[in-house]
Amino acid sequence: MTGIRNALRFILNDEDIALTDVPATRTLLDFLRLEKRLRGSKEGCAEGDCGACTVLVGRLRGGELVYESVTACIAFLGSLDATHVVTIEYLSAPGGPLHPVQRAMLDFHGSQCGFCTPGIVMSLYGLWMREPNPPAAEIERSLQGNLCRCTGYAPIVRAAKAISTYGEAEKDPLVAERSAMKARVKALHDGKRVEIGEGGSRLIVPANVDDLAEIYAAEPGATLVSGATDVGLWVTKFMRDIGPMIFIGDLPELHRIEQFGGAVKLGAAVTYTEAARAITQHFPQLDELWHRIGGEQVRNMGTVGANIANGSPIGDTPPALIVLGAHVTLRRGNERRDVKLRDFFIAYGKQDRQAGEFVESVTIPLLPEGEHFACYKVTKRRDEDISALCGAFRVFINEEGKVGMVRIAYGGMAATPKRAVAVEEALVGRPWDAAAIEAAVAAFPTDFQPIADMRASAEYRMLAAQNLLRRFFQETIGQVQRLGREVA
Repeated sequence: MTGIRNALRFILNDEDIALTDVPATRTLLDFLRLEKRLRGSKEGCAEGDCGACTVLVGRLRGGELVYESVTACIAFLGSLDATHVVTIEYLSAPGGPLHPVQRAMLDFHGSQCGFCTPGIVMSLYGLWMREPNPPAAEIERSLQGNLCRCTGYAPIVRAAKAISTYGEAEKDPLVAERSAMKARVKALHDGKRVEIGEGGSRLIVPANVDDLAEIYAAEPGATLVSGATDVGLWVTKFMRDIGPMIFIGDLPELHRIEQFGGAVKLGAAVTYTEAARAITQHFPQLDELWHRIGGEQVRNMGTVGANIANGSPIGDTPPALIVLGAHVTLRRGNERRDVKLRDFFIAYGKQDRQAGEFVESVTIPLLPEGEHFACYKVTKRRDEDISALCGAFRVFINEEGKVGMVRIAYGGMAATPKRAVAVEEALVGRPWDAAAIEAAVAAFPTDFQPIADMRASAEYRMLAAQNLLRRFFQETIGQVQRLGREVA
C-alpha cells in the first residue's frame, strides 16, 4: 500500500500551508476569509455563480504549471493538495503600485460598488497571462462567470483590452517566478495518500487511481468529489452531511485524453476546459454548447465524468453523448465493465453503478462521415445558466432520401437524460421531409411527460422539444448527403 500523509499541503500566494486538522467540507473561501484574513475574495452566491470569490489555482499539467480561475466558495480545501493558490492580495504589495489589471480597471471605470471587482480582476488576470491581447470574444467568455450589476460590462471589456498597455504579461511576477514555483509545487507531489480526520469529517486524497479503487471499494458510502460544482452546493446550500469525502480531481490517470479506434476517450476527471480542444476538433457541432456550460470558472472545475456520474436529468453533456453512442467504463477494485450511456441512467438519482464502483472514463465514438448531428441548449439567459431543456439529434439519410438511422435524446424532459424512442421509430424508414417530422412530433407524448418547475412549464418544455426537432430538420434539409450506406 502507498504511504499515508496526515497533512494537506499547498502554497497560498507565497506561503507554504500545511493543514493537519481540517474538516472535509471546509471551503477555500472560508479558509481565506476566516482563517487567513484575506478578504478580497467575497462571498456572494455561495454556489459558484457570481464569481465574486474568484481566485487562481496553479496545477501541474503535463509538466507545466497551469493557472486557472476557480470559485473559492465551492472549492474544498481537499481539492487543493499540491497546488498554488493565488488571491487578489498577491497582485500588488500593500502600498505598492497597482497591478496592470487593476490600473486598467481603475482608469477605464470598470468598478462601481466594488463588491464584484476582485473576482473580475482575477478572471481578467488569468486571461491576460495566457492571452496578453485577447479578442473581444475571449474577454466576454472569460467574464461569463462574473456577475456585475453596476457597470454593464462595457467599461470592463475596454479595461481588458487595454491591460497590455500598462505592463507586459511575460514580466508579470507569476510568469517570472514560474520555474521556481513549479519546483515548489512539484516538491509537494510525494506520491502519498492524504488522510485527515475521522468519521464524517474524514478527508481523503488518493495517491493514484489504483489507490482510489482500493479506498472506494472499502468505503462505498464515501462521497467522490471531482470539481465540486455540484457537490459544493450540497454543503453550502443544503447543509448535507456527505463525509467522508474522497477528492479525485487531481489524479493524473483520470486526466488522460486519448484518441484510438475511431473514438475519443476522456478520463473521468478531465475538465470541460481540458476537453474543449478535443471536443471541438472532433465534434464541432458541440462548440457552442461547450462554451455555454457554466462560466469559465465552472468549466475549469467541472468534469465530464462527474456530469455523467451525478445522474442529473439536466446535465449538459449526457444528451449529446447518448446520441453519439458513448459508453462509460466503470471500475470497482481491479474489475471494470463498460456500460452504454443510454443504459446508465435508470431513474431519478439512480444509475447502473454498484457500491464501490466509479466512473473511470467515458468513450465517445467519432461521428461517421455523412451523418448529421446537432445539440441545442434552452435556458432563461444565454450564459452561465442551467438548462430548462437540452436536445441532441443525429440522423443518417440513405441514398433513397429516407431515414436510415436516427438518434434523439433530451435532458430536462424526464427524470433522467432519455432517448426519444417513439419519436425515432416514427422517423425511421420515412423520407426526411416536413411530413415525417410532423408525424414524429405527434409521438412526443409517448416518450415524455415533462414536469413544471421554476425553469419552465411542462407545456413549454414539450413545445420547445418539438420545435428543436423542427429546427434540426430545417438546418439539415439543405445539407443532406445521400451516401448509400447503412448505419448500425
